[in-house]
Amino acid sequence: MDNKNIKFTVVTCTYNAAQVLQTTLDSVRRQTWRNVEHIIMDGRSADSTVSVAEAYKAESDACGCGHEVIVVSEPDKGLYDAMNKSLKRATGDYVVFLNAGDAYPSSSTLEDIAASVKPGEELPAVLYGDTDLVDINGQFVAHRRLTPPERLTWRSFRHGMLVCHQAFYARTDIARSEPYNLQYRYSADVDWCIRIMKRAARERLELRNVNKVLVNYLAEGMTTANHRASLKERFRVMCVHYGTLSTVFMHLWFAVRALLRH
Repeated sequence: MDNKNIKFTVVTCTYNAAQVLQTTLDSVRRQTWRNVEHIIMDGRSADSTVSVAEAYKAESDACGCGHEVIVVSEPDKGLYDAMNKSLKRATGDYVVFLNAGDAYPSSSTLEDIAASVKPGEELPAVLYGDTDLVDINGQFVAHRRLTPPERLTWRSFRHGMLVCHQAFYARTDIARSEPYNLQYRYSADVDWCIRIMKRAARERLELRNVNKVLVNYLAEGMTTANHRASLKERFRVMCVHYGTLSTVFMHLWFAVRALLRH
């Protein structure tokens, strides 16, 4: 495929996200890459989220920037169900999930990602990169503690989620065949990324590091109860995929350290 024809599907799942959504929408609209589909999948918000999204769609349609904006608002069974519904609608070559409050670090981010694909080559299964943490005002807080390796494999996540979900661009055909497991409430994204990478290994497809910061991630606090539940669930995910005692105990050690720091 000619890398100039790569189409990106950006998915933003929302629920009562009006206060933080505009930052995300503005950062997508500013992307200089024209071949973009932006799906806003709303869970029937009670605030002005849908109005904000609809105004963004109207502005995007009028500007002639080449972006197609799709706004859907309907009940769902939670975040990962909304993501699965978005995967069914996605028509891009790659799909990424950009949460409300998160943003692209520059107007050329999608252009940089597309440029990492060589003309005429088979599309890598995953394009990935780095993450910066920002506050509610978009100000830099820190580089993400876990950083992606130059050579990523499905085994890499034994040491934690080295690539942020929002910096993980999966080929849509593969992503659609590996939907999120709704049995997980907090860590279906970890499980999904590992399964995508396993699929890539089976099909001998590359996982490629773009070697750039691909997302400014809104650093939000998680309640202690949810943090504990998330760690326990992630432990289950690691057991499913890695299984060996040494790996399990290694991940448990990382989880305990993270809990003590929280």
